[in-house]
Amino acid sequence: MQYHIYILALVVFLSGCATIVNDPMVPVTPMFADGTTGACTFHNKRGSWTLRVPGTTRVRRSDDALIYTCTTRDGREVTGAIPSLVEGDEFFSGMLFLDIGLIDVITDKHRRYPSSVVLVPMTEDEVEQITMPYQPAEEKGILESR
Repeated sequence: MQYHIYILALVVFLSGCATIVNDPMVPVTPMFADGTTGACTFHNKRGSWTLRVPGTTRVRRSDDALIYTCTTRDGREVTGAIPSLVEGDEFFSGMLFLDIGLIDVITDKHRRYPSSVVLVPMTEDEVEQITMPYQPAEEKGILESR
């Protein structure tokens, strides 16, 4: 009898709710803010995916950010990262049923990425204007020295 109780407790504590319920892949749809077309490459520790934009691809869930590198048809580049989010309903259902989710942590099936991503392509000049170091007004010659 004691043996059955131990086996039941082991099954309850090692089973993961999200592992049973969630698909390992989630859809991600990137689009450029100005409506242009292009191509994107996404990668995380679980894989790499390439697609045409606009379009949809399915990426593997992971606890790390989804890194992207995209190029518009006219050659502008966009790079960045999409953070991985925890699915709240899976977390709370695990708490309700005393599921500590060890398998979910290993498989990352309790994580997700936003399904739609809007990317803003910029020219090199636009990027340079944003990243210019701060210069006080006196150095720019805007204010007259007294």
